[in-house]
Amino acid sequence: MSSTATNVVLVHGAFVDGSGWQGVYDLLKRDGYRVSVVQNPTLTLEGDAEATRLILDRQDGPTVLVGHSYGGAVISEAGNHPRVSALVYVTAFMPDKGESVQTLIPDPSSGAPVPPIVPLADGFLVLERDKFHGAFAGDLPAEQAAFMADSQVPWGVGAVGGVVTDAAWRTKPSWYLVATEDQTIPPQAQRAMSERAGSTVVEAAGSHAIYISQPEAVATLIKQAAAGS
Repeated sequence: MSSTATNVVLVHGAFVDGSGWQGVYDLLKRDGYRVSVVQNPTLTLEGDAEATRLILDRQDGPTVLVGHSYGGAVISEAGNHPRVSALVYVTAFMPDKGESVQTLIPDPSSGAPVPPIVPLADGFLVLERDKFHGAFAGDLPAEQAAFMADSQVPWGVGAVGGVVTDAAWRTKPSWYLVATEDQTIPPQAQRAMSERAGSTVVEAAGSHAIYISQPEAVATLIKQAAAGS
């Protein structure tokens, strides 16, 4: 497989949908990449991985697979697809075989910030509306964060607890963007996961929503992964 990819597939995380990728999408399209956005339902890990594979099946060559937050678990599971040439994790969970997002969510006793996740109904979770801005999107305008809080996609416990069967980062090269102001996945956890995987790591000052607030930083890393550099 060629080391240079012109295709990019973007996978969103929990509580949001694919529209948050528009800034990154626009920058990559401007530079000639073919970009697809997965609208993964976030109900179960296997279902989200299958939704991602459906889009990967449509690619015509080497593809960079990108995941934000919970989307990192999805690309770890789906990234063994033969079209995937590189993986990019954007302040994302990076579970190994036998791990889930649930096992990687910070332990409250560690002193690290714990996301204000609350049950919505049996089998579904959301972020507390009044804490959404600070926890998820601290570097976005309050009005934008409020809209995101009010348009949340409930996160299925089958996605939270879904276990990775074969972590793609074990065999595919990976890149990782650490958001140093993240209040959802602590930066120290991001560094530990990316170090374990041997990822190429860059850091930027931003919130968990850095893929929205700093699309240039995200697009730049994706282009590095596409070039294999």
